[in-house]
Amino acid sequence: MSALPSTILAELQNEIDAGRTVASALEPIIRKEIINGTFAPGTKLALKDLAERYEAGVIPLREALSRLCASGFVDAVDQKGFRVAEVSHEELADITRTRQEIERLALREGMRRRDPEWEGQVLAAHHRLSQISQCDPLLGPPAINPAWERAHNEFHSTLVGGCQSVWMRRFSTILREQTARYRHLSVAAPQAQERNVKAEHDAIVAAVMSRDVDLACRLLTEHFATTGKLVLDTLGSPSASTAKHRSAASREMK
Repeated sequence: MSALPSTILAELQNEIDAGRTVASALEPIIRKEIINGTFAPGTKLALKDLAERYEAGVIPLREALSRLCASGFVDAVDQKGFRVAEVSHEELADITRTRQEIERLALREGMRRRDPEWEGQVLAAHHRLSQISQCDPLLGPPAINPAWERAHNEFHSTLVGGCQSVWMRRFSTILREQTARYRHLSVAAPQAQERNVKAEHDAIVAAVMSRDVDLACRLLTEHFATTGKLVLDTLGSPSASTAKHRSAASREMK
C-alpha cells in the first residue's frame, strides 16, 4: 500500500487537533479515498496496512470502517475483515433513480418558496464552481480536480438547500456521496470528453433563476442520467462487470 500523501495526513491531524476523535477524523478521509479510487471496489482493507498508512491505531480504524459499512462504502466480511463495497449496474441504477426522485422533489419545493436569498446562494455556488477546472491540473483527465469536486458537491447541496425538509436534504447528501464514487468512473468513459458538464450546470441554474420549476427539475434529472449512462459504458455488460469485481474481491480477501 502506497504512502499517504502529506496533504491528507495533515488534514487528518488538523481534524484531530480540532477536537474530533481519531475514528471521526479517519472516516471522511477513508471515504474520500474510496470515492477517488485510491481503494478500488472489492479491495481488502487490512487493518495493519491502514494503520501504517494513516499512522493510527487499529481500534479507531475498525470503528471508522464500521461507520463506513453503515453508509454503504465498505462491506464487513465474516472472519475476513473489511473490503471496499462493490460497484454494479444494479446499484448505480438504484442510486440514480432514487437521487433523481429525491432531488427533484427537493428542488421543486425550494423553487416554489421563491426565496431570493436561496437563489443568491445558488448563483454564488454556481459561480465558484464555474471558475474551477474539472480535471486535475497536475494529472489531467480523467483525474478529477479535488477543488472542483468540493465546489461541485457544494453546488448540488445548495440546489436542494431551499427545501425545508431535513430528511430530504439528509438523504440527498447520502446519495450524492455514493454518486461521487461512480462519477469518478464516468470520467474514464470514452464519451466523457465530449460531455459539457459546465453547460449542463449553466442550464439548470438558468432555469432556477427564471423560476421555471418543470424545466429545472427535468434538466437536473437528465444531468444525473447522463452521468449514469457514462458509468454504465465504463463498466461494460452487467454480467461481465459483476464477474470481474467478484473475482477481484475473491482474490483480495483470500
